[in-house]
Amino acid sequence: MRYSLFSRFRGTLLGALLGANLAKSGEEEPQGFSDIGKLMLLGTESLISLGKLDLDDWKQRQQQALTDLNISNSVSLKVILATLPVALFFHDNLLKLRHNLLCTYQIWGDDPVVRDGILAVGYTVAQCLTEKLNSQTLIPQIIAFVGDTPTSLPKKLLQVNDLLAKHAGLETAEAELSTEDKISSAIAIAFYYFLSTLEDFRLTVLRSTHHPTRLLPSQTISAIAGALSGAYNSTAGIPVQWRLLYSSTDASTRILVDFPQMLELTDALLVVWSGAYDLSLHSKHFPQEGCIMLDKQNAVSVFAAPRVIRSR
Repeated sequence: MRYSLFSRFRGTLLGALLGANLAKSGEEEPQGFSDIGKLMLLGTESLISLGKLDLDDWKQRQQQALTDLNISNSVSLKVILATLPVALFFHDNLLKLRHNLLCTYQIWGDDPVVRDGILAVGYTVAQCLTEKLNSQTLIPQIIAFVGDTPTSLPKKLLQVNDLLAKHAGLETAEAELSTEDKISSAIAIAFYYFLSTLEDFRLTVLRSTHHPTRLLPSQTISAIAGALSGAYNSTAGIPVQWRLLYSSTDASTRILVDFPQMLELTDALLVVWSGAYDLSLHSKHFPQEGCIMLDKQNAVSVFAAPRVIRSR
């Protein structure tokens, strides 16, 4: 394996958050990204707690923590980022991945373009984590994974494929992909930035953060491109100085997410996915007398191969 799943899990969510923080986002509302960052945290916590996707639990957490959340047009595209924990958790099974991504999408709206974007990004993350991504066949595979759809996203992604095959320049690609269909255009451009600089996280994000068309949401484009590149290149590809400089929870970052907390939850998500079982988290299921495993100074964890003792 080129990179560990540990580093790819971290790279995906760090890439999304760093991409958003680095983008020039004067035209966007910081509160929208703050809410989406919190949704990522809530979704990750729910998956860790239950070991599976439970929409009712996620909704309950959302209602308690984000009572005034409003998925407006300006926020709907960012919902793609909120589903990243689901993509990580079900990356090893494409059938379950598609089913659970579609279930998650139902929480927030009914925009078919956003639905297709969730599937496209989720599938690509899964291909990165399983080290099966082939840049020459990825776009057709994404279109097949999305399935029949009335949206223009498949057509846009085919444009990306053609531009990459022709080695089209950055200005040409941005001009051809920037159309009135803002959501499809934003997703397609994010894929172009990722696939055109596949091995270079830094260049992918820098190009996406300087997107010239203010009509499109540059912060979201950069976040999607950063998530994809982070999944592919892992934390090893993320410049250390970026992680240090933009890991602040200061309001100036425009994405109010506690980075250390996000990393801690990401690590816990991988533990739950892998089949590790921490007895200290389930001590109530064991009797107090005669159970030496309840000794707090000798915490016991059981590890198993994938699919052996996973709760899902």
